[in-house]
Order: sequence, then structure tokens, then C-alpha cells
Amino acid sequence: MIGLAGLGLSGVTGRGLALLALTALGLAVAPLVADRYLVSVLTTVLWFAYVGQAWNVMMGFSGLLSLGHALYVGLGAYVSAALFVHFGIGPWAGMILAMLVAVAAGCIIGFLGFRFGVKGVHFALLTIAFAEVARIGFDHIGWVGGSGGFFLPVEAGASDPLNLRGSPLLFYYVALALVIGALVLSRLLLHSRLGYQWLAVREEPDAAEASGVDLFRARMTAVAVSAALTALGGVFQAFYFNNLFPEQVFSMGRSIEIILPAIVGGIGTLVGPILGAFILTPLGELLTFLIEAGGLDLPGLKQLFYGVALVVIVVFRPEGVWPWLARRLRLVRQPGEGA
Repeated sequence: MIGLAGLGLSGVTGRGLALLALTALGLAVAPLVADRYLVSVLTTVLWFAYVGQAWNVMMGFSGLLSLGHALYVGLGAYVSAALFVHFGIGPWAGMILAMLVAVAAGCIIGFLGFRFGVKGVHFALLTIAFAEVARIGFDHIGWVGGSGGFFLPVEAGASDPLNLRGSPLLFYYVALALVIGALVLSRLLLHSRLGYQWLAVREEPDAAEASGVDLFRARMTAVAVSAALTALGGVFQAFYFNNLFPEQVFSMGRSIEIILPAIVGGIGTLVGPILGAFILTPLGELLTFLIEAGGLDLPGLKQLFYGVALVVIVVFRPEGVWPWLARRLRLVRQPGEGA
């Protein structure tokens, strides 16, 4: 498994910190020189980097495989959108209830899984089942549009940051803030007592329990934190796209798209989900552009590309791109090196 130098930022060399600072600066000024389409692509990249980091809290830090994370995205999106449309409650207030609903759903899944000894692949299947139940259920809830979709009101030229109404530039910087916030929070969690408990549970649960770690509490906390963070991504999605369809929001395909950045970049690392999103999303957009430019009708080609990318990573870089890149460029200190 990946050592703490790869997990946190404490093992990053001066070169690595400089690269991270330059990347953050570049992202901050990118919209000033990029056109509208590039800003939209970068916003999508940042969104997947954020939700990938949220998923990473469960799988990467505590070893809990979830293949139904679209559930938390959908709950966050629908709850915040419904509060806004039906009651006029803005997203900044609505996100609190949205996160609480997602946490409640996560705790139900966690309770059923951990109390009854559901582990590994079976726990992953449990997460898929809940996401599918939500998809079917929201298809039949007319109050939020049902299968016909739920649409948020849009006013051309409006600029209202308090209600997340504004230009693509507003959403870009909100997405950037989410990524930075998730990175900082994850780093703090990893180097806390709870974070060390997660790592112990991930590596050797029996040994961790024997040393006094409450497995149930540690795992439930990981699920709750991951669900809350992912729901916040759902709030962003609802107000960015202004439309919600159960078949898209709760789909298995969306769950796979959420986990791919972390797998490609490096599960259990802080930078991995971000790097993975910057690899996969632009390549996916380029593939879509080439297909449309060539006038081809090849449905499912992007999913095929993601599958090939996953196979390549699993075979050639099972730890992900970030650990390999960090070692090659000496962005993190190797074992035995001084501070």
C-alpha cells in the first residue's frame, strides 16, 4: 500500500510544493485567458476531482468500496433543488439539509453493512442496490418532476452568488474552492487521530480492533464524511446544470465516473483524484469532439475509453499515476530521506 508520504502533503519535497502552488495559481488565472468552452471543461474536471476526493475518503482512507456514490450526488442535488424551487431556500442553506439527508442514507447503508458483517464486494453491491432504489423511486416522485426531469428556474444575465445564479465563471471558482477545500480537509483528517484509525482499519482491521479501535464507529464516520462531501457536489451539479433526471443522476455510470479519477490518479492519495480527473475528463471531451467532428455515430465509445483506461492503469500502474509520477519527478521524499 501507499505510505504516508504519498497519502499526505508532509512528505512532499520543495519541488512538489512549488508544482502544487503553480498549479493552483494557473487554475486561478485560467478563466482570464480561456474561452467559454474551456472554462466549462475545466469546471467539469474540477467537479470530478472533488467528488473523486469525496469517494476517496471511504475507499482510499478506510478501505470501504462503494460503487453507488451517485446516490449521495442525487440526494444532494434533489434536496437542494426542491428546497430552492418549492420553498425559495437558497443552496447555501439548502446544502445543510442536503448533506444531512445524504449522511442519513449513508448511515443506513453503513449500519446494515457493518452490523451484519457485509464486507468487500457484497458491501459494494449493497451501495449499488440503494442507488438503484433511489433511481427508481425518484422516477415516480412527481413533486420533483419524476422521470420527466426537474428543472430549476434560470434568468438570463442574472448575477446572484447567494443563490448560485450567475455566469460560468462563478461556478468555475466555486468548483475550484470545493477542490481546494476537500484537499485541505482530507489532509487534516489523514493526520488526525481519526485518520490514523481509518488507515489502521484499512490495512489490518483485526489488529486495529485489538489495539482499541472501534471498527464500527470508524467506518460509520468515514461513510458519513464521504456522503456529506459527495452531497455537496450534488448541490453544485443541480445549480450548475439546472436540470435533474433520475436516470442520469443516480445511474451506475455516474458512480463509475466518480470513482475513476481516484483509481487512475491513485487511491488513498490526496493528489491522485485531482490528477486522475485532469487526465480522464479532457481526454473524454477530446474523444467526444473527434466523434462529432467526424460525423460518427458511436454510442458508448466514451464508456469504452474509460474501461480501457481502467484496464491500462490496473495492469501497468496499479498504484495509480500520482505515486509513479511523484517518484519519477522526486515530488515526494523517498523512505529514508530527510525532511
